[in-house]
Order: sequence, then structure tokens, then C-alpha cells
Amino acid sequence: MCNLYRILAGQDAIRRGAGVMVDLTGNLEQRVGGIYPDYPAPIVRHGPNGRELALARWGMPTPPARLTGTTDKGITNLRNLFAWKEYLEPADRCLVPFTAFAEPESLPDGSKGTAWFALGPDQPLAFFAGVCLRGWKGLRKKAEGEVMIDIYGFLTTDANADVRPVHEKAMPVILRPGEECEEWMTAPARGLKRLQRPLPDCSLVVVERQGSRKKTVPEEKGPQNP
Repeated sequence: MCNLYRILAGQDAIRRGAGVMVDLTGNLEQRVGGIYPDYPAPIVRHGPNGRELALARWGMPTPPARLTGTTDKGITNLRNLFAWKEYLEPADRCLVPFTAFAEPESLPDGSKGTAWFALGPDQPLAFFAGVCLRGWKGLRKKAEGEVMIDIYGFLTTDANADVRPVHEKAMPVILRPGEECEEWMTAPARGLKRLQRPLPDCSLVVVERQGSRKKTVPEEKGPQNP
């Protein structure tokens, strides 16, 4: 499933698109190379003075029944709403800005590649429907030790006709700036299942294909424990 996405939009576009009142991110860099699980990335969440743009690490707490060992690497993609019901109140929801997301694909020669999907060739800004948690305390990496960090994840749903040829099982829940984002951030929890739906067919285009899915993690210049 989607464990890599990028943000080419600037801070001003994100603030305008999500109605941000407070920006806690400082000088936010474009993530051209991509955002990987457990790396800090911008999210838009509810704050005491209105919506705020903040940094958090990608990956919600792993359910205890699924934990193996002492480290919790986090769950990035959330499908079963019932399993995450404690995080579905409006105060726990967030918008995750992106301009393209990646899905692994099998190439004709049997190797693995990556297809990047966006809402158009110019990769306009959109948002994943996310949830977040402030002040999670735990062990992500043994070398790092116990941390207290802000974390997030986002919902997935059935793949539409655009994504299905590459990844037939699922795609992220995508929200366009405006009414869709407003509804996600304010709707009662009992109505969220209706919002967990794929984009209409022919909404996404493949903007890039890469021949190797070997992970190259970009150097992180921002804070590691926002």
C-alpha cells in the first residue's frame, strides 16, 4: 500500500487549502524525494487557536495484538475504521497534504517498480484523510530510545480504476481542498464511513514511473521528534 508520497506545494498553498490559522513548522521544505514512514512531515490538525500546520511522524500506534518485539514501527495506512474508533472524533482528525503518492508495481521483466499518482500532470495539492495523536510515548527504534512524539496516519479504501491496474486492493482516501476537507475535519464520527470512499474513476494520472523500488531515504534536515 502507499508508504511513500511527496509534497511539492509550498507552505502558503497548504495554509490556504486547509484554512490554517497557526503555522508551527517554521521554514517547511518541499519533499521532492518523498516522505517515508516514521519521518516527520506536515499535517493540518485542530489546535487551541484554530487549525494549525505542524510536524508529526508518520505511523499510528500498532494495535497490541499485532506487536512483535519491543519496538513499535507504527501503522501508516488505516483501513478498518472500527479498529481505530478511539481516534475518530473531530479533535483527532487531520489533513495530510500531498501532491503525489507512490504505489509499487510489477514490471514486465519481473522486477519491481514504482508508479506515482497525482490529480493532474502539474501535481496539484490535495489531502489524505488522516488521524493524529499528540504526545505518543514509546519505542520506534532501539537506537533512538524511548520518545514522546506527535504521530499520524491516513485512511485507505478500495482502489479506483486508475490505481487498480497497479495496486488492486487499496488506495488512500483523498480529499480536495474546500468542502471535502471541511467535511472530514468536522463531520460526526458516525458519518465517517461514508467519507471512506475512492476517488471517482479517471480522477488520477500517473505522473512518473521508476524502474527500481530500492529505498533511498533523503537526508532529514528538520526535527526528528516534533
